[in-house]
Amino acid sequence: MTPVQFSGRIRSVLTFSTSCIVAIVWLITFSVMQLHANTLQPPAVPLVVSDPYFSIWSPGTRLSETDTTHWTGTSQSLASLIRIDGRTYRLMGTRPVNVPGLPQVDLEVTPTRTIYVFEGEGIRLTLTFMTPLLPSDLDVLSRPLTYINWRVQSTDTRNHLVLLYYDNSAELVVNKADESVVWSRETLNKLLVEKMGSQKQPVLGESGDDLRINWGHLYVAVPDQTDVSETVTSIDRAQREFAQTGVVDDPYDTRMPRQVSDEMPGVVITFGALTIGAAPVERHIMLAYDEVYSVEMLRRRLQPYWRRNGDQPKDLLGKAAADYSSLVERCEKFDRALEEDLTKVGGAKYASLGALTFREAFAANGLAADVDGRPLFFTKENFSDGSIATPDVVYPESPILLLFSPELLRASLEPIFQYATSGQWHFPFAPAQLGTYPLANGQTYGGRETSLDGQQPVEESANMLIMTAALAKLGGARSITDKYWPVLTGWAEYVRKNGLDPDKQLCTDDFAGPMAHNANLSLKAIEALAAYSYLSEIRGDRKTSAEYLETAKAYASDWIKMANNGDHTRLAFDQQDTWSQKYNLVWDKLLGFNLFPPEIAKTEVAYYKQKSTPFGFPLDSRHSYTKLDWETWSADLTDSASDFNALMAPVYDFVERTPVSVPLTDWYETTDGKPVAYRNDAGREVSFRARPVVGAIFIRVLSNSILWKHWSGLGATSQEGAHWAHWN
Repeated sequence: MTPVQFSGRIRSVLTFSTSCIVAIVWLITFSVMQLHANTLQPPAVPLVVSDPYFSIWSPGTRLSETDTTHWTGTSQSLASLIRIDGRTYRLMGTRPVNVPGLPQVDLEVTPTRTIYVFEGEGIRLTLTFMTPLLPSDLDVLSRPLTYINWRVQSTDTRNHLVLLYYDNSAELVVNKADESVVWSRETLNKLLVEKMGSQKQPVLGESGDDLRINWGHLYVAVPDQTDVSETVTSIDRAQREFAQTGVVDDPYDTRMPRQVSDEMPGVVITFGALTIGAAPVERHIMLAYDEVYSVEMLRRRLQPYWRRNGDQPKDLLGKAAADYSSLVERCEKFDRALEEDLTKVGGAKYASLGALTFREAFAANGLAADVDGRPLFFTKENFSDGSIATPDVVYPESPILLLFSPELLRASLEPIFQYATSGQWHFPFAPAQLGTYPLANGQTYGGRETSLDGQQPVEESANMLIMTAALAKLGGARSITDKYWPVLTGWAEYVRKNGLDPDKQLCTDDFAGPMAHNANLSLKAIEALAAYSYLSEIRGDRKTSAEYLETAKAYASDWIKMANNGDHTRLAFDQQDTWSQKYNLVWDKLLGFNLFPPEIAKTEVAYYKQKSTPFGFPLDSRHSYTKLDWETWSADLTDSASDFNALMAPVYDFVERTPVSVPLTDWYETTDGKPVAYRNDAGREVSFRARPVVGAIFIRVLSNSILWKHWSGLGATSQEGAHWAHWN
């Protein structure tokens, strides 16, 4: 063999090897792309999400390209830096501006976790935000606490010297930056703890929508170990020092109280001199918020549920620290199982949508303890009007609660029943809400407690009847029906008299204005009569049950004639050639009432497909906007996977392509995917976002009776092991 021949052979071998390597890399890349091809890219990413006040998001998919905010869009800064072999990079936040971001190569949002992956300079860093909203365990779910974990390992054959930095600003404990804050240091159960709160502490001092909490205290806790350092100082100065030297050398700042805007104080934690090789190295911290009191209901102040047995912040942090490893395992297991089942019923993109909305739905509620320690779950209408405990918000949220935690649906209905029987509410129909969050002292909507103006009588009464029947299907409504049967009977009678052809009034889509002869509202009323029939039957009153069922069937027959418009049904009985989504029909299938022939749903679904746009299908013929919750319910009218996917595909496109980087909205334009904007009471342009109603997404799982039984059977229990929904 001549040298030339040898050289040629080497060249051919190298060419073959290079081709193989390229092919392998391509296959790996393709596999990864396929793995994430059906993963929705969220308009905003949940980071720290426990309740309406403790709710921090990244408004974009690149964590180092935006600053974190409260769900309202007001700055609540979290930041993280990494120093690798003497060079500093940003992981979270946009400052310092002269420090580059470490390349982010992946983002995964699961039901309980948000996971970022960064790579560069020979290391891979996984940054995980875990909020263990495990609905089978109310004691864990009620903890207002998120774990942040850094996991670092080498990607080459070298060891690397790594230092990690974290800070959060004092913005997390005030409503506005001109408020003053104070802080202190504590050591607890081998934890280093920083405590921070507003100076004035106006506990439950103000109600409203566009507000951040300014009472209670933030706790930042980290396991006490040799490589950790924590302090409170100016975060701008701390970031610059770490970027330049890898050390924050500021003394503990004692200049307080002071305004948040005055050299922005914050909690700073660093992990230093970590030698990183092939074996992963992990560090984590805990962020917790103690509201002291969460809600005021009927003039009584209610503690957070986790406090009901006398627990204090030290107990919260101690238990959370002890449970960390087991909770990581439990969250991973829960996420895998749920995503598998979501994929079974709706496909990979549906699973991703469920993962994205899971924490958003739960975190739009406040979980408090009643005076007897039982849970009360309060919805908040984020950027709607701030209403608390609204039946027509619990109604679209109910699928996620019926699926995972019937006890929490019971806890959502209880405040409404208590108010309706308190003597403050004098109308023969259900109230529209209980006040403005966090004060549930009486209706502040429409005519309040004094007039019929702006009330939603058929809407709210029917909502309460349907949700109570859905609980009864799971065996958890006896305590409701025994205690509140007179008021349920009154609401049922009101619906029977006024529901078939409603007069001019609002429905849950109140932004569209009042309307008479609303066919979809009538449909809800008919299902509510069947619901009351079912409740009467399980109470042993067969005569009343038969009477109401006969009425429901007769009304259904009338409805078919009144709503008929050929290849679809009308928006209003007296408006020919109009249409609307008949999302309320979904309960006919889910609760097994079967009042309407299957052809009605089939005809509706076929018509919705005709009205589909690049970003969904409109709510009705009056406007081009739609509602995410009702689209999912309308799509669930079909048992056909292809029809469901055809209706939902544009919805997924909306989620990925909406041009506004805010927590997922439920009210948006089908023409351009933008959230519908309006001006709130403060004159600020806002849009619906981070609202409980995204829990409606899970209705598709309820259509699978086996999965519904499985997940709801896990239930939600307290440490006492009792299902409150089943208590008498």
